[in-house]
Amino acid sequence: MMTSIIAFIIVLGVLIFFHELGHFLVAKLFGVGVEIFSLGFGPRIFGKKVDRTDYRLSAIPLGGYVKMVGEEPDEVLPEEDIPFSFNHKHVLKRALIVAAGPFFNLVLAILIFFTIFQIYGLPIIKPVVGKVEDGGPAFKAGIKKGDFIVSLDDLPVNTWDDMAKLISKSNGKSLKFTLKREGELKSISVTPEVISTKNLFNETVNRYVVKITSSGDSITKDLNIIEAFIESIKQAYNISELTLISIVKLVQGIIPSKTIGGPIFIAQMAGEQAKVGIANLAFFIALISINLAILNFLPIPVLDGGHIFFFLIEAVIRKPVNLKVREIAQQVGMVLLFLLMVYAFYNDITRTFSTQ
Repeated sequence: MMTSIIAFIIVLGVLIFFHELGHFLVAKLFGVGVEIFSLGFGPRIFGKKVDRTDYRLSAIPLGGYVKMVGEEPDEVLPEEDIPFSFNHKHVLKRALIVAAGPFFNLVLAILIFFTIFQIYGLPIIKPVVGKVEDGGPAFKAGIKKGDFIVSLDDLPVNTWDDMAKLISKSNGKSLKFTLKREGELKSISVTPEVISTKNLFNETVNRYVVKITSSGDSITKDLNIIEAFIESIKQAYNISELTLISIVKLVQGIIPSKTIGGPIFIAQMAGEQAKVGIANLAFFIALISINLAILNFLPIPVLDGGHIFFFLIEAVIRKPVNLKVREIAQQVGMVLLFLLMVYAFYNDITRTFSTQ
């Protein structure tokens, strides 16, 4: 229990800090005055004021915020504060300041992946055949256990995943497997067959296969700085894409809403990953950071994406959106967010008691 609590504080603290740091740095870059940089909400526990900014730790650790000069639309400012006012900056600058929060969450994820790849390398499953299903396309073509797949249709295969993707994209067309068996190269033609299977979202899909499984042999590839950076970008992109698809599937009802998790679920997962090791906990932070970034970019009032949406409208119509409209949208957004949080807590509690 204590491990979960500590891990949760670490995860939340890192995520909040980077998110608010994004807002803070870009605000300072554009000359906006920052009055408060807070980790947490509510009463100030302790902190230090440097120049205009009060850097503080607040009592409620479920978030954080950056309070900028002139942030409120109807705020009356002294004449000397107007050059430092958020609302007196160009709409593009305001949009970039708001977007910097979730963007920095993506940056955090990339930095974590980069560090992991630099320290531990990239695990690769070798394209070595483990089991050949009787009567399947590979079995009929003569592929055997232990065969090392070198290429498909003269396209090099470096990993098992490379091979699986090429087979999946074949559309049933015959493929030339170049393989190494007992030190000798052989070429074998295999025609994939289509099967119905379940994907990650439990949807029935058609997939081309040759009915072989991996031997499980793997190696760790050391990456230089450039390779690690490229792999980090790929990893962040793949998880971002999966997160967006998951949100769409959730709205469509394909993914059950009971899978939504809240702070308790995050704490439990963080604790489990912390017990496995620091690398697992770091990867978990990166995963949650990407999810946080994607959710914040959604055009929902209260979230950063909602503010950006209004800035885009302002850029088009050349004037700020009516204050009353924004206030109503903010109130609706707050209600929706509150209901979502309540539902997530409900799922957490139900999940916790069902596993006991």
